[in-house]
Amino acid sequence: MNKAFVRESDSTDELCPKCGAIGVPVRRDVVLRHVREPASGSIAESANFCPSPGCDVVYFDMFERTIAASAVRTPVFPKDPAAPICACFGLAAADIDLDLAEGVNTRTKACLLRARTAEARCAELSPTGQPCVAEVQRYFLRNKG
Repeated sequence: MNKAFVRESDSTDELCPKCGAIGVPVRRDVVLRHVREPASGSIAESANFCPSPGCDVVYFDMFERTIAASAVRTPVFPKDPAAPICACFGLAAADIDLDLAEGVNTRTKACLLRARTAEARCAELSPTGQPCVAEVQRYFLRNKG
């Protein structure tokens, strides 16, 4: 087929060079806050978080430079399943699993309510610089089964 008639992809998503997952764009200050020196200087100003649990890449850039989980200051979810999903209030997957096992949503709901208050510091504490609400809800619903 003649390439002149092949439509180019409209996607501007950057993919993790190790696992191919779609990256979550992160600000430079977020990367600097979470990554130990000197690794934080090895990535471009514009970076992405790899959300794939099985991949050891935490951050990557469009030049396929990566920062591995071993270079972050504290464990991050989902790279480490024991790390808090909500960095602000410490809600971990194990807490959500307890809610599910008990047939309640007490811990999960309390965290989601607190995450919507002024005391939430997601932009500072989350490895993605984004609120945890979507990830907490996604984990709860995925495991509700």
